[in-house]
Amino acid sequence: MNSQRLVKRAFDLSTAAIILLVALPLLAIVALAILATMGRPILFRQKRPGLHGNPYVMYKFRTMRDARGDDGQLLPDGRRLTRLGRLLRHLSLDELPEFFNVLRGDMSLVGPRPLLMEYLDRYTPQQARRHEVKPGITGWAQVNGRNAVDWEERFKLDLWYVENACFWLDVRILFRTIGHVIRCEGIHAPAHETMPEFRGLLALSDRDASEAKAR
Repeated sequence: MNSQRLVKRAFDLSTAAIILLVALPLLAIVALAILATMGRPILFRQKRPGLHGNPYVMYKFRTMRDARGDDGQLLPDGRRLTRLGRLLRHLSLDELPEFFNVLRGDMSLVGPRPLLMEYLDRYTPQQARRHEVKPGITGWAQVNGRNAVDWEERFKLDLWYVENACFWLDVRILFRTIGHVIRCEGIHAPAHETMPEFRGLLALSDRDASEAKAR
């Protein structure tokens, strides 16, 4: 197991370094475009749960304005996304700064996608197992539907990865990710610009109630 971790870490470091080096001109162009259209900050920074749920700061290119309603609350994601932000998300370019997280050791190239800190208390014990490995830029759930699958299915896919993780599976996922990025598949959840909030057992109770009502 230790040798597998060393191989994975070496692969993460070398691949992330090469990608960032090759993508430097693109990183500069995206940064200047964000600065010109949205101003500062260029990067979106947010605490996310990493290995064993320990928090780290994740970096992405900013895609939304901080627009707020009359009540002072942030407007829904769909109303805050800019045209440039939609393009960056469509091409998955907003994810590029996460390769710096890989270099730092916060993330891996492949693993369950890092979600929000407030979700930690909403997981079942099985769902929480997604934190037994480092979060990834891409993962098994991302090449099997990405945001187009519901939360329950996403967690099943994450758990399958945790139980079957190995170097060759990571390579397979990376090659499949390239195809998904080229085809721009699974970017949006149904009827949402971004993935809807995960509400844990409350969401399952609401779904069960809706199904019962439909009967």
